[in-house]
Amino acid sequence: MNTLRRTVLSTLAAGFLAALLPQAHAADFTFRLQQFLPQQAAIPAKAIAPWAQKIEKDSGGRIRIQLFANMTLGGKPPELLDQVKDGVIDFAWIVLGYTPGRFPKSEVFELPFMSGEPEQSSRAFYEYVTKNSIDEFKDVHLITVHTHGPGLFHSRDPIAKLEDLKGMKVRGGSRIINMMLEQLGATPVGMPVPAVGESLSKGVISAATVPWEVAPSVKLHQIVKNHTGFSGNRGLYTQTFALIMNKASYDKLPADLKKVVDSNSGPDVAAAFGRAMIAADAEGMDLAKKAGNRIVTLDEAETQRWKRSAAGVRALWYKEVGDKGIDGQKLAAEAERLVEQYTKTK
Repeated sequence: MNTLRRTVLSTLAAGFLAALLPQAHAADFTFRLQQFLPQQAAIPAKAIAPWAQKIEKDSGGRIRIQLFANMTLGGKPPELLDQVKDGVIDFAWIVLGYTPGRFPKSEVFELPFMSGEPEQSSRAFYEYVTKNSIDEFKDVHLITVHTHGPGLFHSRDPIAKLEDLKGMKVRGGSRIINMMLEQLGATPVGMPVPAVGESLSKGVISAATVPWEVAPSVKLHQIVKNHTGFSGNRGLYTQTFALIMNKASYDKLPADLKKVVDSNSGPDVAAAFGRAMIAADAEGMDLAKKAGNRIVTLDEAETQRWKRSAAGVRALWYKEVGDKGIDGQKLAAEAERLVEQYTKTK
């Protein structure tokens, strides 16, 4: 076979094989998503990453979402909302309570003993937001919202009864949680999750309010030896979260790719994020058990004492939002109804 013929046949064979193989190509749209936890933490690894991969798959590779953990693109966790609003980044996973005053109607889910199991509470929270507080997200394109699991304490000293909390410096993750801690007799210290581990190690705080889910990422099971939860199907507190997108980034997508984003938004995504919280809560508790830590679930009678002591938070919140023309009692009743509804349909 002469050289020319071999070259022609090789070229034809290469072309044939290329036709059979999927063609790699650059994405039509590359977006950046920033959040404040390590990438291996539960929500970034078990919820955000699979969600971003599904967007890429459903779009046939035309949308790519780059993930940036630990605020590596700059800024602090409370700035994420405005970073998305202003187009500095395209997506963010945010804690609503990190920006006080921006989500007054959505705050209702943070009231003491309002929320419980995270998958069902996240579905309830999504429906609540779409019906009652969607205007609070008018500056961004909302993908979904969700809650974490039942809130508890992680402390240097044991918390076995309400009196043990008196005067204790405790990290609170939102304005409402800090109000609750004060009602319970603690000294609230506001800070985002990434600061919790170091603050406990240095004695800046004596306890932290975070779910089991986040404990491994800040090594709480190594820093403290006491963990205190509550009886019943509602947690002492919850934080609320949202996955948001820059409006201009969404608007520039063609209709078929908007449909891809839309189909990966909403209540089912809220539930998926809630399920990630459930699995991570179990992992966090398991690490504490393996470390030989003291894990206490307060009995029903003691839990009722905490409920009575925390009840004043609702009255304070009703007055605060009432001054803004918001009917807090009506919103709280609606939130209670939705949580109960979704808990029953589990």
